[in-house]
Amino acid sequence: MVVGSFILMGFAFSEVGGYEKLQDRYMTAIPSMVGVNISEECYTPRSDAFHLFRDPITGDLPWPGMIFGLTIQTIWYWCADQVIVQRCLSAKNLSHVKAGCILCGYLKLLPMFLMVFPGMISRVLYTDEIACVDPAECDYYCGTSVGCSNIAYPKLVVDLMPNGLRGLMLSVMLASLMSSLTSIFNSASTLFTIDIYTKIRPKAKEKELMIAGRLFMLLLIGVSIAWIPIVQSAQSGQLFEYTQSITSYLAPPISAVFILAIFCKRVNEPGAFFGLCIGLLVGLARMITEFAYGTGSCMHPSDCPTIICGIHYLYFALIVFGLTCSVILVISYMTKPIEDKHLHRLCWSLRNSTEERIDLEAEDWSDDQDSDSLEKEEVRKKPSCWKKAYNWFCGFDQGDAPKLTKEQEAELKMKLTDTTEKPLWRNVVNANAIILVAVCVFFHGFFA
Repeated sequence: MVVGSFILMGFAFSEVGGYEKLQDRYMTAIPSMVGVNISEECYTPRSDAFHLFRDPITGDLPWPGMIFGLTIQTIWYWCADQVIVQRCLSAKNLSHVKAGCILCGYLKLLPMFLMVFPGMISRVLYTDEIACVDPAECDYYCGTSVGCSNIAYPKLVVDLMPNGLRGLMLSVMLASLMSSLTSIFNSASTLFTIDIYTKIRPKAKEKELMIAGRLFMLLLIGVSIAWIPIVQSAQSGQLFEYTQSITSYLAPPISAVFILAIFCKRVNEPGAFFGLCIGLLVGLARMITEFAYGTGSCMHPSDCPTIICGIHYLYFALIVFGLTCSVILVISYMTKPIEDKHLHRLCWSLRNSTEERIDLEAEDWSDDQDSDSLEKEEVRKKPSCWKKAYNWFCGFDQGDAPKLTKEQEAELKMKLTDTTEKPLWRNVVNANAIILVAVCVFFHGFFA
């Protein structure tokens, strides 16, 4: 996919005449079909189109929101999102975790050149289609009356790539989309099954949990399909704007809990719970109101009250984050703290502690293990051939895991919690992290 994107970028820049020509031609990429009743700002490229840091009041991505608001979103995604966390937890050791994250960081530098610039080139080459403002014209070109920005990249793939590469690129795009969706669905199914369903049915067997997870995944697929019309019409048909706005409403409370839980050991469960509830309620209030009134478009602005929808979603993320932090700290300091014996190596101040940590949920774990041992003692009948095929298709375990002794359990726990690193690879990943930060700062300064 990355190689194909580089090839497409080469074709696109060759077609437009290079970066300098792109800067000149983009500012004149105005559609031919513009009505007399349409404001000029709806179809004229922004004067700050080639700048990252934009006006804090009139900018579509104000620089304070981009620096601080997007940081809150990225803390949630890279540090607390199940899709990313489960990949890190599957690593062999801590050096592999760091190396994987740094590789992701290097790859994250590429979308500016592989996606953003080709998207701008698409507007230059297909101005009437990509930059359409007349609802009838937009509906004709892409089936959405609010705008056709979302077809900019696929339009380049279909029109510029040669036949063989075109099919390969389209298949890779679909494969990456399916991979992302399956990761999200699997993670959501795991969270529902482990964290919610087991609370409702504590004695549920593995087969029941597997079926519950599959059914919840089917529910998610149905909701996703039903959500497509909302995504198409939201934020003037700009998918990136839609995803960032939704994240700004729902992610800040999770980021607040994560940061305070690590750096403030005084935070406890009541504070985190009520902070999450209040923060999510505020975010949901904004999101539901926007859905009710619609986000509107440049031609037809939304009727949503200014006091609710008038604040840019990146600034709104900062407000929700600050509110959630305040609620968490106030309630935590008003309630009983968590003893240090439960926090060893779980927060920053106790990260180097060598004392044994006592799990708060140790009793629940012991109850689960007792029930599992009783279940394993039951004599099972040998399944028939069709039953074996059914179990294999559904992913059910075909046999019992070997029972470990206490010494083996302690050894396994020590291996799984070992965070030691070889000095050579630790220095390599740390040096790469510094280089990555320097490159990122350079690009921000260059395109500021």
